[in-house]
Amino acid sequence: MYNLVIFGAPGSGKGTYSAQIMEEFGFDHISTGDVLRGEIKNGTELGKTAKQYIDQGQLIPDSLMIDILASVYDSKKGAKGMIFDGFPRTIVQAEALKAMLTERGEKITRTLNLIVKEEELMRRLLKRAEIEGRADDNEETIKKRFAVYENQTKPLIEWFRNEGVLTELTYDGDRAKMDASISAAVKAIL
Repeated sequence: MYNLVIFGAPGSGKGTYSAQIMEEFGFDHISTGDVLRGEIKNGTELGKTAKQYIDQGQLIPDSLMIDILASVYDSKKGAKGMIFDGFPRTIVQAEALKAMLTERGEKITRTLNLIVKEEELMRRLLKRAEIEGRADDNEETIKKRFAVYENQTKPLIEWFRNEGVLTELTYDGDRAKMDASISAAVKAIL
């Protein structure tokens, strides 16, 4: 199975491009954000715990995320490809993902790093907050999420590079050009 990681700062388009890849190439998708929001909506114990972290702009503890990820991944056996959207976010998580995939005879095939300027990210996230009413998309929390990304998540870029799986794609304001770049990057691994 092709295992594709969609990587980038909050608001970089991970969900949007995951949907594009699913439609164009028939991949399946694991969005840790969607899974967690579902748990929160359903009022599960995991959801209650996760909500406390999310409301403070913090990352969910690794042990919780790994357990969720392995369970969801195993439920989607037989897919042509899998997109990991919003995971991993730390080097520890990346190592855990690598180990989880290795146990299943799989590996990370490619990581697409979506590079978008911070002003554009803020604009997108505030607009999303208006449209979707997401409580975690207010300016104060967004700034905290950017700081967490810079300190904890961005160091993963070098980890992916060292693994030989990194493709960097920069958004320059031209959506059609970015769409084409995403498609080309996925075609290159098939």
